[in-house]
Amino acid sequence: MNALRKYLDKIKPQFQKGGRFEKLESTFEAFETFLFVPDKVTTQGSHIRDAIDMKRTMTVVIIALLPAMLFGMWNIGYQYHLSVGVHAGLWQNFWFGFLKMLPLIVVSYVVGLGIEFAFAQARGHEVNEGYLVTGLLIPLIIPVNTPLWVLALAVAFAVIIGKEVFGGTGMNILNPALTARAFLFFAYPGEMTGDKVWVYGLKNNPHVADGFSGATILGNFATGTTGHNPSAHDLFFGFIPGSIGETSKLAILIGAAILIYTGIGSWKIMLSMVLGGLLMGLTLNVFAVNDYMRFPAWEQLIAGGFLFGTVFMATDPVTASQTETGKWIYGFLCGVLAILIRVLNPAYPEGVMLAILLMNVFAPLIDHYIVEANVNRRMKRLKRVAQAV
Repeated sequence: MNALRKYLDKIKPQFQKGGRFEKLESTFEAFETFLFVPDKVTTQGSHIRDAIDMKRTMTVVIIALLPAMLFGMWNIGYQYHLSVGVHAGLWQNFWFGFLKMLPLIVVSYVVGLGIEFAFAQARGHEVNEGYLVTGLLIPLIIPVNTPLWVLALAVAFAVIIGKEVFGGTGMNILNPALTARAFLFFAYPGEMTGDKVWVYGLKNNPHVADGFSGATILGNFATGTTGHNPSAHDLFFGFIPGSIGETSKLAILIGAAILIYTGIGSWKIMLSMVLGGLLMGLTLNVFAVNDYMRFPAWEQLIAGGFLFGTVFMATDPVTASQTETGKWIYGFLCGVLAILIRVLNPAYPEGVMLAILLMNVFAPLIDHYIVEANVNRRMKRLKRVAQAV
């Protein structure tokens, strides 16, 4: 590492102002800070110093995503071999899934980081680390059969329209990963819906095993086919078709524990979203008029991408509510709307995406009224004190 550090120090002047490659200063700085902790320090004024910065924050989130990603890779192979009636071992399943998922991750990072680097260079800004997480989230919330060119378009749309037009990392009002999924859902619905998009090769495979179905439980309810739903055991552990990172609720809960322990993810948003979803599920159970409304409320929480959205999407610190009270309201409404859209609108079998995106838009309004309420309460308190004096 010392040799690499010396080499970077040697070529660094070439990328600074007046150097031969000064226009690539942002690109060089991005790679340098990725490899080494920046040596910049504050020299004047008052500053709050903390051991955690954006790079470390993003690193923790990526670590929290690893259990879901690794299980998702194994599940790709497991579902494929199950669909063709072949028994495969642990490593065979994992290696198959790794090879199928790797291109998705590569395309996501190449396209997304390429656009971010271009915008940073054009603006003369530093390249922020925000896309390190988004670039991994996007492949985890899409079907494994998604064509690479379609994924590239979705990533470009999410980065440009969902983030850069607002000013870049920290300025966006919509979660970029969910923006990419929304783009795919509405622009290419054939790649995001149906019972043949969730298992690799199922679309064009003439050798599907008898009795195998690649349908998800939410897809079954949306079409009224509820006779072969997976058990709660399979829903929790993830032995089901679905988006790559959303199937194993156990892996997602491990990630949640990491985020809560490190203070990166808001436990208030997670808990309130679960409570909101549970309350709406129980309410629908009371007024059940069809099989979907009779589906147990607690199982709604482990079906589809509800938990993944709760842990990794709703808690996005940029697009979620910032006030402490606002986090409770924001999370609760995310949970309520997710189950409401999922059950009452058959056109959208999975309501988590739309619920979180909608609440992303209302998060600033929630915070505004919370702050106004706090200000008014303090002003009234000051008036009472002044009158008492």
